[in-house]
Amino acid sequence: MKKIALVALAILGSGLLFSCKKTAKVDNSLEELKTRGVFVLGLDDSFPPLGYRDEDSNIVGYDIDLAKEVAKRLGVEFKAQPIDWDAKEMELSTGKIDCIWNGLTITKEREEALAFTKPYLNNEQVLIVRNNSGIKNLSDAAGKVIGIQSGSSAQEAVEGNKTFADSLKDIVFFKENVTALNDLEMGGIDGVVMDSVVAAYDIMVSAKPLVIVPAILANEAYGVAFRKDDIKLRDEVQKLLEEMEADGTVEAISKKWFGRNISVIGK
Repeated sequence: MKKIALVALAILGSGLLFSCKKTAKVDNSLEELKTRGVFVLGLDDSFPPLGYRDEDSNIVGYDIDLAKEVAKRLGVEFKAQPIDWDAKEMELSTGKIDCIWNGLTITKEREEALAFTKPYLNNEQVLIVRNNSGIKNLSDAAGKVIGIQSGSSAQEAVEGNKTFADSLKDIVFFKENVTALNDLEMGGIDGVVMDSVVAAYDIMVSAKPLVIVPAILANEAYGVAFRKDDIKLRDEVQKLLEEMEADGTVEAISKKWFGRNISVIGK
């Protein structure tokens, strides 16, 4: 009887092993994208200079130029798909987009749910204020009303700095940084916490009477995010970015948008 039981267990075990192998997910992400023939990038289309709409409503930007070149080298068409930034992970998981590529900060929490490329840009979370506000450092913002984009790494930076967060009178959430900056300029709020890359560009091109407070709430890096199982697609995009860095394409795109090469690809 023991022999029969052992044989039965062996058969059952091998059956379970076969079943596990049979149901294991095969990564066809790269092949499926090439068959479909289009690379769909999800973005907040009001995030200059990384991805935004120009005067003719065309979606342009640093990330867009990089992604267009990647799509070209993949041999597929490129499509920029505006999404609700607060629901970006859901847009990706449901297959509406192939990646999130728009100044997305790499965090431990996000890395648990998404497959990231290596960093391609460095960034900081900083406080933006009116140039006549009298706010010279973070402690001067005590009792003030600060705006942040909902679902952004700026929100995480503020919540992660308890002393700063507790000193504020209130925090107002916005769908877009552009709206928050407009409200700041008009005096509706006292400051905006956001990405230094975006803030510096907006202040430069708009000539708004705003300044960046010389204090950093958080250092961070941007990466391109894919579905957790889409490793082949992620790795191919990483390889192409490194090739673009090596042949000078990334440097040319960086100089176009920032006047200098601020890429950290391969560094």
